[in-house]
Parts: sequence; structure tokens; C-alpha cells
Amino acid sequence: MHALKGLGVAMVTPFQPDGKVDFPALQLLVDHLHGGGVDFLVVLGTTAETATLSVEERRRVLDFVLEVNAGRLPVVAGVTGNNTEALCDEMAQWDWNGLAACLSATPAYNKPNQEGLIRHFEHVAEAAGAPVMLYNVPGRTGSNMSASTTLELSKHANVCGIKEASGDLVQIAEILRGRPEGFMVWSGDDALAMPTMAMGADGVISVLGNALPKRMADMVHQTGFGQVTEASKTHLNLVPLVDLLFAEGNPAGIKMAMHHLGLCGPDVRLPLVAASEGLRDRLYSALASLDVQTI
Repeated sequence: MHALKGLGVAMVTPFQPDGKVDFPALQLLVDHLHGGGVDFLVVLGTTAETATLSVEERRRVLDFVLEVNAGRLPVVAGVTGNNTEALCDEMAQWDWNGLAACLSATPAYNKPNQEGLIRHFEHVAEAAGAPVMLYNVPGRTGSNMSASTTLELSKHANVCGIKEASGDLVQIAEILRGRPEGFMVWSGDDALAMPTMAMGADGVISVLGNALPKRMADMVHQTGFGQVTEASKTHLNLVPLVDLLFAEGNPAGIKMAMHHLGLCGPDVRLPLVAASEGLRDRLYSALASLDVQTI
């Protein structure tokens, strides 16, 4: 699991204007990330608009990324659901070849209590053919996985770590303080990546990294090497852009930024809508202030 330290990128799924998956743009993105100092790829996460992809599309996207990546970087795949039995049945039928781990978020809408979360993830961990990254993102799912629940699940042999997007640095600190050896913690928030890593986290799974992998990689690796002064400068420069990325929802913001850089179109699938002209202009100004060049 050492290879999953550092910068992971929660990849977007590029779409054509007609809504179909844009596979040439997806290939361009994989190559762009490989050349930007990224440490691992995360496919079929929230930023990928996985909820709007059919089962067939999900498998095609994952297989395509694995083929284009050709073993250059570790690949993590998102596998999430709010019906534990159905999710485990789906996972039992998966082809796990080529995957370093899977990322599984807390069930949305059901709002399970802590005991329900423990039992859900125990079943997921047993069904998975690769190590499981827990994913705590209460802003989307409606339920927060407590530090004590995370630490209880950390004892499972097939649970390798957690992507923490609660935004609660105290909760994250409790996990870092109590985690067993080998249990990894990744920030799930770009804006908190540097301070979370400064506390001892192993890395970040980033949205901004789709557009600016080199900037994010520099900050993440500087922090990992203890160069906090240098990392903090990069962090502070990126914060205004990160704030804009989420102003109208994710991934509308990052796709518009990537559109400006020539990486993919701005298209998203309903119920999301593309970034407004006002946000587009502010994103372009923020990128220009960073002296970011189009590819």
C-alpha cells in the first residue's frame, strides 16, 4: 500500500456534448496525470459522476483507464451503494485484476447509525477482491462516520485506510492518533490537504489535481517531506481556485477549468448542469493569476 501515498486524483468522466463518454479526452487525462507527478488514480468516484453512469459505462470507463494507464500508476476504483447485500453481490462478480484498492463511501440516504456503518463495511471488506478504502463524506451522504467507528473498522484485515472528507480536523486528528500501523489516511478535501498531511496523513485524493496535477503534487510532496513553509505558500495560492471549483457543485467547476486548459469539455450529466458564464470567467481569471498555461 506504500504506492498509494501522496497525490491521488479523483478523475472526472469527460462527456461529449451529446452526453456520451468522451474516451479520447479520458485518454488525454490519463496521460496528463501521469506526466504531472500524480501517485495514483481514482476512477468512478463522486467526481466521475458515477451515479449517472450505467453499469456498462462504469465497466467500460474502468477498463479503458486500466488499458491506457498500462500499469504506470496504481488504480483505485469506486464501489459504493446503499443496499449492502446488492453491493456485495455486485462486487462478487467484479474483475479485480489491475486494481490496487477500491474506494467505498458510506451509504447515502439511509443514514445508518455507527453500528450499521460497521456492519456494512465489514460485509464490503469481505466481498472486495482488493483492499478497501473507507470514504467518509457526510456532506453528500447525510451520515458521518465517527473516529471510533473508523478505528474499529481499521482492525479488519482488508480495510487499508480512509479518505476523510468530513472537514473536521479534530476528528481526523483522533483517527491519526489512534490508527494502527499500516492504516492510511487521505484527505478528501483539497482545501484541507496540506494541514491534514501536516498532522501526519498519508496524502490527498484530489479534485483540483485533474487540472493542475503538478501544482498539487508539489504541495503534497513538499508537505510529505516536511517542507511545510514551501507547501503552505502553494496551498495559499491555490485556495481561491479550490473555492471556485465547488461554488456551483462538483464536477461542474473542475470540468470548466479543464475545458479552459484543453483537457475536456465542460459537459456534465443531469441533474448537474454546466458551470455558469460567471463562474467560467472567475475560473479563467483564477487560472490566469496562477500563470497556468493551456496544454
